[in-house]
Parts: sequence; structure tokens; C-alpha cells
Amino acid sequence: MLLTLAEITASPNHYLHSFEGADAAIVPMDRAAYARSIFLDARISPAGEGAALVPAAQLAAAAPPLRTTAWIFHVAHCGSTLLARAIEALSSGLVLREPMALRQIALAPDPARLQLVLAMLSRRYDGEEPTLIKANVPVNALLPAIAAADPAAPAVFLHLGLEDYALAVLRSPQHRGWVRDIAARFAGVSTGASDAQCLAALWLWQMRAFAASLEAMPQACTLDAERFYADPAGTLAALAPRLGRAADPARVAEVAGGPLFGTYSKRPGVAFDNTARLERGAALLRELAGELAEAREHAQLAAPDLATLETRIAAASL
Repeated sequence: MLLTLAEITASPNHYLHSFEGADAAIVPMDRAAYARSIFLDARISPAGEGAALVPAAQLAAAAPPLRTTAWIFHVAHCGSTLLARAIEALSSGLVLREPMALRQIALAPDPARLQLVLAMLSRRYDGEEPTLIKANVPVNALLPAIAAADPAAPAVFLHLGLEDYALAVLRSPQHRGWVRDIAARFAGVSTGASDAQCLAALWLWQMRAFAASLEAMPQACTLDAERFYADPAGTLAALAPRLGRAADPARVAEVAGGPLFGTYSKRPGVAFDNTARLERGAALLRELAGELAEAREHAQLAAPDLATLETRIAAASL
């Protein structure tokens, strides 16, 4: 059965997954499909077959009004998937993890399409709390436009200190390749820069983006991922209401003490917890000591206001 534009735009059951040329790809979803889709990119797990292509311009003309949306912005490899899944477990509101269409626009900016995507992602099921979107790193480039579209949006900027970030993203050749690619795309890194320099530039770009967004989004706060890892129950109890979600103490304790925090958030069948993460970090600290020092030195040279920037981020902490 062919859907009308009014039907597509009315319900989250019709998800704007991505753009294919002039068309928008609409994927059938339901609550269960959203919950089991760890990410909403190519790894999406739809509610059924039958994705449809709709002219994006026609969809934009029929798009619903933008509703206030809650956000998790982050620096990557800092527990954002775990945080999003934990908040999802606390209540019934939609949680959208890494929508592909947002990433597409970050890589190829298009203001009109961004407004369409924000409106479509902001839909919620009747009577539910605001939809929560966990973005990915390229979307940090869209922060000024997102803030302008919905300055009252509740948001958390999940981050790590420079050295902790280095331990998280320099731990394998695959991770290093990601750092070099993203730093070249968004942080102005020149050819020939070392991995430590790319890391420092990428971290600085994101810290500056977060600091600027705190001025534009008064309902936003920052959160050091190390705090979340060390005290998940306390963090969830404090953060969930800030993002428009329920935080029943018994449910918070159940989620924080449950299997979610004993497995790898991106691959639920793999055992992994904070103790394992800390052990991995301790081993990497010895291995990467020289690169950590290089990253700090590069950041200090590139940002004479580094101490002020770090203080600003810390001052807005949850």
C-alpha cells in the first residue's frame, strides 16, 4: 500500500533514514525496531521490508513542525552509546542513536534538508517524553544550526579530558585512522601531522564547539565521561530529568546494576565493564606516554586559552 505524505510525516513509524540523490529514504519502524537498532545508519534493524523513496522537496513541504528534542552530543569513544541505551531503559520515550541523515548533512551541509531532518526526528509517539537523539562526531559541525533551530533543547555534551581522550582513540590502527580522517575533515589538520597532533586538533575543535553551544543552548550541560563510568547510577539520576526523562530511583538502580553495564554497549553479547576499561587504559598509559605529552604540548601551542576553555567546559558540568 502506498503511503501519503501526510501519513509518512505523522508518525515515527515512518523513519527518514537517509537521502539518495533528490529522494529521501523512508524505512518502516516501530518501538521495538528503534530499541533493537543500536545505530540508525546502515546497521538499522527495520520493522519490516518495503523502504520507500520519496522526493525530498515534497517531503519537506509536508514536514511537521519541529518539536523540542533532547540531545547527546559527544567526542566519540566516551560511552555515549552506553549512556543513550541506559536512558532509553529508564522510560518509554524514543531514543535515536546516530541517525544517518544527520551525518550526511554534516558531511555535505544543506540547511533546507537539515530543517527537514530535525523536524522528522523530533516526532514522538503520543504522550511520550521528548525524543532523545544521540548524534555522532560529524554532527558537532552542525551545532550552530541545531542550536538556532531549537535553542531551548535540553542537551548534554559528553566529553573526556585530552589525555583520557587520547587513551580512548589512539588505542588501535583502526581508531587512529578514524582520528586522522575526522581531524582532516573538520579540524583543519594538514597533511603530515602526527596522530597525536591530529588527536589534539580534533579534541580542541570539539571543545570549542561545545563551549560555543553552551552560550546558545541555556538548557545544556557538560558531562565528563569518567564521572559517568565511575558513578552510572548517580549520573543517570541527575541527567535523565535534564533531558526530559523519568528517573525513578529503583529503576535507575536496576539499570545501573544490570547487564547493560557488564557488556559492550555496541555489541551486547560481548562482556566489558568499567574495570576492564580501566585496565586497558592503564596499559595504554605506559605505551602512549610520549604521544600524550605531544598531544598536550600541541594543544597548548594551538590554543593559548586552553586553561580557560577547559575551565568553561568544567563549569557547565552536570
